[in-house]
Amino acid sequence: MATLSDSDIEKLFSGAPQYFDRAEGHYTGAPHPSVAFPWDEELGIRDLTDHTQIEDRAWTCASAWPHITRDIQPDRSTAQRASEKKRCAHFYPRCRERPSMLSMGGLEKGSMGFQAALELNVADALKEDQWGFESLASRPHAIVEARQRMLTSRDRLRHMDETLIFEQLIKNGKRYSEQHPHQLRLSSELYNELFLHILHPPTKVIDHRDPHSLSVQIAALVKVLAAPNVWIDFSLVEWRIRLGQLLWGTPDEDQVDDGASIKTADPVSDVTEERYWLLLQILLACELLVRLDAITEGDELGIESINPAEIHKFEKDANTTVKWSLHLARAWLENIEIVKTDPPSPEEEKPVGWLATLTKRMSIARDHGIHHHKDHHGPVYAIRGRHVERQVLGLQHFATRLRWPDINVYGSKISENCRAVTEGTQLNTPLASPLSKAESHLSSYFTFTGHDLHRPAAPKREPSRRRMISAALHSAGWLSKSYVSGLMLPGDGICHFLMATLLENDPEAMARLGTMANLCGGFVYSGKSFWSTSCIVGRVLAAGKGSAECMGWISSDITPHGFGDGWVNVEVEEPAEDALGINQKARIWAKLAVERESNVLGDADPSSVLPADFIIPFENVYRDKTPPTLLIELDALKLWAPGDSIHTTPAEDSAATPFSELSNPAQIRTYPAEISFTVTDLDTYKTYQHTYSLAKDVNFVTAHPCAPSSHVKILRSPSSPTIQQVDLSGRGAAGKAVSVVGHPLHKSYTYTALHLSELMAKKELSLEALLDEYSSAAHRPSLTPPSAKSAAKFLVIDCITGFQSLPQEHEIPLSPAVSRQGSYSFPTPRRSSTNNSINNVNCNNHHTPDSSPITAPETGCASPTTLEGVKEGGGGGGAGGVNVESASKKMHSETRRRQFGSDMEILVRAFCAEKGWNALISRRRRGCLACAIREAGALGWKVIIRVD
Repeated sequence: MATLSDSDIEKLFSGAPQYFDRAEGHYTGAPHPSVAFPWDEELGIRDLTDHTQIEDRAWTCASAWPHITRDIQPDRSTAQRASEKKRCAHFYPRCRERPSMLSMGGLEKGSMGFQAALELNVADALKEDQWGFESLASRPHAIVEARQRMLTSRDRLRHMDETLIFEQLIKNGKRYSEQHPHQLRLSSELYNELFLHILHPPTKVIDHRDPHSLSVQIAALVKVLAAPNVWIDFSLVEWRIRLGQLLWGTPDEDQVDDGASIKTADPVSDVTEERYWLLLQILLACELLVRLDAITEGDELGIESINPAEIHKFEKDANTTVKWSLHLARAWLENIEIVKTDPPSPEEEKPVGWLATLTKRMSIARDHGIHHHKDHHGPVYAIRGRHVERQVLGLQHFATRLRWPDINVYGSKISENCRAVTEGTQLNTPLASPLSKAESHLSSYFTFTGHDLHRPAAPKREPSRRRMISAALHSAGWLSKSYVSGLMLPGDGICHFLMATLLENDPEAMARLGTMANLCGGFVYSGKSFWSTSCIVGRVLAAGKGSAECMGWISSDITPHGFGDGWVNVEVEEPAEDALGINQKARIWAKLAVERESNVLGDADPSSVLPADFIIPFENVYRDKTPPTLLIELDALKLWAPGDSIHTTPAEDSAATPFSELSNPAQIRTYPAEISFTVTDLDTYKTYQHTYSLAKDVNFVTAHPCAPSSHVKILRSPSSPTIQQVDLSGRGAAGKAVSVVGHPLHKSYTYTALHLSELMAKKELSLEALLDEYSSAAHRPSLTPPSAKSAAKFLVIDCITGFQSLPQEHEIPLSPAVSRQGSYSFPTPRRSSTNNSINNVNCNNHHTPDSSPITAPETGCASPTTLEGVKEGGGGGGAGGVNVESASKKMHSETRRRQFGSDMEILVRAFCAEKGWNALISRRRRGCLACAIREAGALGWKVIIRVD
């Protein structure tokens, strides 16, 4: 048997994703996981992805990774159209949110992609809180001293009043909007402006060739921003959200201590002082970003030449505080505009509507360290969002996608108030009027919900991959202000902002749900339930038909039994393996293991790879007994009161209630959750009851899509599960020729396949016990014969055989990346009634990227388990044939993809949640089993859920 050459291997695994984990360079933190098709040039294959695109330009701030937004809004404002013009080159710091928000929305609802799954164990939420910044404004003596040194040192900051800060921010905003700032600005002009008004000049010459170069200015700004104990570190998740509270909160909004790690009960003078330093940080970051953009454009145009040594020094000196300050500057310059206006007259008529009220109260105090009085005179600096209309339309889009009750009425209310928001918001006028006593109860936002909401603050926060955040909501709150202004930093904060803004401005929802919200839990409202994807209940219910997912939230028609409107928190614990594998122990650091354990060649020697080293994997060949045909129906989702037995039913009056001036905030209680099902065997008509506890905080990952190779012909012997010959000539060999819907798998990837019915019958067995049964399994699909004490590495759960027939053509889930040219949809399998052995497999050699690689007109298609009766060279209308879809039907439709799901898929996810199994979800018509098994190897996971 001849060995396979490198060219043979590349053709054999054409269209197969390969999994990488590579460092981006020095000082960049954990490695960067990625998926690529290194042996393919077709755009339709290289653009396959396991996650959805961001669907609205209003949400583009979710990720710092460069990305294209699939905006469905046809109408755009003048400012938005201007921002869409081709701009000059931008500088992107090698520091992004973890996990990547682009990868957090997997193609399967309630799932994530490969990159996010590996990054979750080094998530930004795991970082320790910044010392000295535990409160919103009050700072310890060491922080005050460091800031004093910053203002008194000869090579640091000049003292600036807020008027000068505002003027410089206005200047930077205009400079940023220029088409080619490098051509319009001389480095000497920028040098004089920087060192005459903002910084003291350097005490020594850094660049003898050009003392006024942009590199000199960048080095000085980096030195100031990297100073310890002076600036806020926005790499911390909570400070990314608190940004809006510091800018727009009022003194009365900061009087309640709710147990958050960042306290809010600070004196007015401290809050004003901290706002000054925040504005100064924004200004310095904008100055740095404008210069980095200019030097980046100059390098691209050949005007500037960047010394590699300067790049290395920048990456070394620019710590996370500096890089996240650059993200803040980008968000500010893209979304915020400051204009100088006349002071408002006392007789000015008050605006009407919630958005106008929100705009009216978006004010921050002037004068560094001095409380402001109402007899303010002089120029007024107003903040004006550049894309207010875009943000409002994005909120409507979010509500529509989640099927929010009465969205038509709510949407019209938003549209009526859009014009008022665009008029601008005063920055240096007196603080807003004090809140009423009732509103002051609602002022302090965030706390960590491990138990009931109003618990004493723990002395030290336990590390968690997801921050469990609660919020106190009120009309026109700073969460709404943050969203409408567009000033949001990368990360999952936008998910909180969207839901908070939706709730704060729906009076009926606020009245029925109460003002305390668990933004990482769920709530029942108007006959529907809404769940954060941070909650295991949401990730499980997302698999049901009719559920909807948008920006980290799930809506479902399934509501907890016995519950009325109100918020709930779900009791859950992390699987032991996940709890131990965080930070430096995370899988992402094992770069070699990630790539080695997912290699297409397995553990084979690359110089002597034989066709017989590979198998064609399958999940649904049963030699002894065909699995039963099952009908699975969800009975109920139940939440049990804390401390009660499983026979106790919670009372409906435990739902949250609104605040009043005489009442305390309603508690959000924590409940254990379970889901019950009725399973009917349609062969015997026996009925069984199954109940699963959603006790473990497991995760689900969408298996990356693949495209079957169009270059090879694979032959197998009826007596051997391994491949006997690989024909690359295109002429074929004796025997029948049919299309294969997947890639080969190296035989070292041992796996065992269990039908869902068999898995439910073995509920008490551990994962290790199920894998140990591999050597004695009657339908063992991998090595033959097994070694004496072999155990499978992976468990494949067959959720295809014996279940309801496939949905209609328009409901087939597709990868959004292939919408440019078409989609790769897999054919419907047909089970043989007499013989399940595989004779041979032929991969047709005439497919093009914009046609389905397994549904070409000249070749019939069938599952590898059903090859009888397929004629060689049969047409598309022959046995097992599938007609080629028209171009219009191939185009990706996110709405259609979201229609996919069933109670069976909810059940298998609930099973994994009870057992504590992280699982990869492999949909047969999106990708092959071999690629899913290799991806599980890359993740270090052992369970693959195989659905149709």
